[in-house]
This record gives sequence, C-alpha cells and structure tokens, in this order.
Amino acid sequence: MFAEFLIIGQGLSGTWLSYYLQKEKRSFLVIDNNKPDTASRVAAGIINPVTGRRVVKTWMIDELIPFVQKAYSELGKDLGISAITEKKIIDFFPTPQMRLAFMERINADKTYLQEEEGNDSLRNYFNYEFGYGIISPAFITHIENMLPAWRGQLLQDNLLIEEEFELSQLIIETGKIRYKEIVTDKIIFCDGIASISNPYFKQLPFAFNKGEVLMIEVKDLPATHIYKKGLILSPLPHDNLFWVGTNYLWEYKDELPTKEFREQTGHLLKNWLKVPFKIIDHKAAIRPANIERRPFVGMHPVHMNVGILNGMGSKGCSLAPYFAKQLTDHLLHKKELMPEADIKRFSKILSGK
Repeated sequence: MFAEFLIIGQGLSGTWLSYYLQKEKRSFLVIDNNKPDTASRVAAGIINPVTGRRVVKTWMIDELIPFVQKAYSELGKDLGISAITEKKIIDFFPTPQMRLAFMERINADKTYLQEEEGNDSLRNYFNYEFGYGIISPAFITHIENMLPAWRGQLLQDNLLIEEEFELSQLIIETGKIRYKEIVTDKIIFCDGIASISNPYFKQLPFAFNKGEVLMIEVKDLPATHIYKKGLILSPLPHDNLFWVGTNYLWEYKDELPTKEFREQTGHLLKNWLKVPFKIIDHKAAIRPANIERRPFVGMHPVHMNVGILNGMGSKGCSLAPYFAKQLTDHLLHKKELMPEADIKRFSKILSGK
C-alpha cells in the first residue's frame, strides 16, 4: 500500500493537515487509536483573542481570526455541520485590580474589548461584585462535531487505520519510509503527547500540562455567551449543557480526573452561579504544550522525510488550522514556514550537535 504522506494522529493537527492534503488531491493515510480523552477531544474549542492578567492580545490573533473563520466555515460546509460560532465572552472581574487592568487595556487598545453593557440582567444568574468586561469577537469551534465527522469521512474513503501506532515497526530508508505494509514518501507526527517518546522529536522542549473539565447541566442559564471568572463556562451544542474548565497542572501522577478538581470546581460554581446545576461528566487530558509557547512545525533536519505538527498547547483551535496550511504549502509548494514555528530553530539539538 502506497501513500505520499502518512499522518500519525487525528486530533486537531492531524485533522487539519489531512484536510488540506485532500484539498490538494494528494494521497495520504492517517493512523489513530481513537483514544477518547485526548487534549483535542476534551477542549472547549474556544478562541479567545486576549490572554493573561494584563489582557493582552493573543499571539498572531489579528491574522488568525479571519483565517480560522474561513477555514472552519469551509470545513463545516464540506462536512455538512456547524464548525464555528461567534460569541462574546462576559469576563467577570474577580478583584478590583483585574477590573482596573481591563479598563487600562481598553484605554490603550479597544480592538477586542468593551465595557459592560450597563444592565443588571446577569445578576439573575451570577454572583459578582466588581462588574465585568466584554471580549469580542470570540469563537467556539465545534470540535466535538468536527473531529468525529472528519473521522467518518476518512473511514468512508478508506484513509484511516484505527490502531495504535508502533514505532518499532517504522523503517526510515533513503527516499522512502516503510510502516508494516505501508510505503510512504513522508511521515508527519501529529500525535500530541506521544511525541515525548518519539526518538526523532523527544529532544524538543515539550512542557506538557494536565487540564480537567466538567460538563454540567444548567437549565436556566442563557447559552448566548461564554462566561469567565477564573473558570470558563462555555455552552455546548446540546440543550442546557455547559463545559466548565480548566486548570493547568504541571505536576501530576496520571491522566485521570481528580476528586480535588471536581470538588473545588463544584464549590466555585456554587458561589458563582445563582441557578442550580448538575455535574454530568468529568474529564482530564494532557496538553501538548511547550516551553516557548510556539508550535513545532516542519521536517527533521537529518531525517528530512520525517516531520512534525505539534506543540499547539491551549491555542490549538486557532493555531492548528493555520500551521497545517503552512506545512501543506511548505511540503507541496516549497513555501517557507514561519521562523517562530519552524523546527529549524532546534536544528542543533535535533541533529545531536
């Protein structure tokens, strides 16, 4: 069996890379083990244009927003699903200092920030003392629909092998690659945290962190906005269901949900929400983040038919489609990758020098 490209993983990165390769009418196969609680499958899918306590613009956001709007809309149309929805974030200030920081940022740059709308309707649903600001536009990408829909398309076209990828079966030869019965020109690893044990890329400065989320039912809360007060409360497509998260644990024993997160988050919700809620589910996953907070994109400096598209961290919903398109254009049309993301910046350590 021959394919020009072998893609390992069908999370966000693998989905977008295979999508763009299909658009270019190139042959590929995807190998994915269909693990349910990966970072891509647990994420809320939120694209927030600002970040941090200083409420500064997210890296590249002015360029990313028009790109991802078009990309998700086109993919959604191709699959017959809704893939992206524009929302506003209601950002409740937990302290007077956070309110001051927000207002100072509005005075400096109003691009994505607005003052509160001047009505008290939100007090019917939330307890808050220091007001709120509005972040707009923000987006929810419906990855809970998109990933399985694209998976179904791949299966229908016989382009997906559902199994655990076995590195021991990979043979890198000059000019070609063999994996079991598959022969390919290039292999691209889009396998999230599995790359930490990949001998070709384990030298990269990964800094994985664990996140946990709850799914809750809230019958009396409008699903018109994303709500934020330390926690993020984001509406899900199903009636009355909301995604609640998340934490960032840099030290953890395993990938499993913890009793501590469930109890702490439940307590915070009781203090924040005025309406009753019910916890429906609790999930956890490890994010493929890295020290630099910049993606890992490109081909290995020594094994030049071995590539990677990974390290998106918590911004994967916006970064994955953008850099999947960049990598596709690089592979097929020899266009340059963005230096901040190109793994050429790690050539020395990847080359063992």
